[in-house]
Amino acid sequence: MSGAWPDTALDIGALIRDGWRPTPFRDVVLKVHQRCNLACDYCYVYTMADQSWRDRPVVMDRETWRLAARRTATHADAHDLAGMRLVLHGGEPLLAGAARLDELIGDFRAAFPAGRRLEVLIQTNATLLDEEIVAVFRKHDVRVGVSLDGPAPANDRRRRRHDGRGSAADVDRGLGLLPADLFAGLLCTIDPASDPIACYEALLRYRPPAIDLLLPHANWDAPPAAGCAPWLIRVFDRWYDAPRQETSIRLFEDVMTLLLGGPGRSEQVGLSPVAVVVVESDGAIELVDSLKSAYPGACATGRNVAGDEFDAVLGHPGVVARQIGADALCDTCRACPLHRVCGGGHYAHRYRSPAGFRNPSVYCADLADLIRHVRRRISADLHSS
Repeated sequence: MSGAWPDTALDIGALIRDGWRPTPFRDVVLKVHQRCNLACDYCYVYTMADQSWRDRPVVMDRETWRLAARRTATHADAHDLAGMRLVLHGGEPLLAGAARLDELIGDFRAAFPAGRRLEVLIQTNATLLDEEIVAVFRKHDVRVGVSLDGPAPANDRRRRRHDGRGSAADVDRGLGLLPADLFAGLLCTIDPASDPIACYEALLRYRPPAIDLLLPHANWDAPPAAGCAPWLIRVFDRWYDAPRQETSIRLFEDVMTLLLGGPGRSEQVGLSPVAVVVVESDGAIELVDSLKSAYPGACATGRNVAGDEFDAVLGHPGVVARQIGADALCDTCRACPLHRVCGGGHYAHRYRSPAGFRNPSVYCADLADLIRHVRRRISADLHSS
C-alpha cells in the first residue's frame, strides 16, 4: 500500500516551504502487552486487517520501555513541552501484572525531565483490577479509563471472553474497586442495535467524569453494518436535556464547540493536529493504532526506539496528513459546509483501496445528521435566550 495517499502524493517539502511546521507529540501510547483476556468481536487489533500483534513480543521488556521513556523525555526537552501524557495500552495492559507496571511507571517518572509534567493514564477492560493493581495506580497517580459498552446484555453481545462468557459482571466488580479520584471515565463503542438510552443510563450509574462514545472502526472496504446517527442523536438529546450536566461526552462537546467556532479535542471530529505516537511491545514507533483497521502495515513507520527519536517520525506522511487540517481532505469534503466541524471524520474511517485515505468518512452521512441536529438544538436555544 505504499502508493496510497498520503505515502507518495503528499508533498511535505512544499508544505515546509510554505511555512508549515509539525506539531510535537503530546501523547505516547505504550503497548505494554499484546494479548487480551477478552475477544471483542469488533476489536481492530485482533479482528481486522493488520495482524502484526502475532509477530511481536507478548509483553514489553524493561530495556524497551526504558528506551521509550528516554525518547519521551528527550522529545519533551527538545520541544520545551510543559508536559506529556503516557497512555498504557494493549491488548489488555493489566496482563502485564502489578509489579511490572509499577516498575515501568517508576522508570518513566525517573527519566522524565525535572520541571516537566508526566501524566499517566491506562485504558483497561477492568476485569483484572484488584487491590494490588489499584495500589500501584494510587502510588503513581495513574488515571484509569475503562471500556464498557452499556448494560450487561448489550455489553456481553460484543465484549466476551474467549470461551464466549460475557465480561460485564467482572467489569462491574473492577469498577467497584476503583477510587473516584483515579477514575478517568468510560469508553463505549456504540452498537446501533442496542437501546441508546438504556446504554447511556447504564454507564451513568458508575458516575463517570467523562464518556467517550466511539463509532465502530470501519472503512469503505469494510463498511459498517448499520448507521449510527439515530443512536447518537437520541443519546445527545437525553444528555443535552438533562437538568444538570451528568457527565462530559467528548464527541458531543466537541461538535458543539466546533459549531461555535472553537477547537476540537477528538480524533473523531474537527481539524486539530493529531499529536499521538505509539510504541509497540517490540519498540516499533508507529502511527495511531486504529489504522490497523485499514490494511496490514498501515501503522508502520520503519522506526524503533532502539535507534530513533520521536522527531524522526514527525515528517512521516501519515503523521503530516493528520496535522495539516483541511489540506488533507478530499475535494468532496472541502466543498462541504460542515467540513470544519466533522473534519472529514476519523482518519481510519476514510480508507478505501487502492487510493488510501483521501476520501470522506464511511460515516459521512451519520456525522452530517448528528452535526445538523446539534446545530438545530443549540441555535434554537441561542435564539430563545
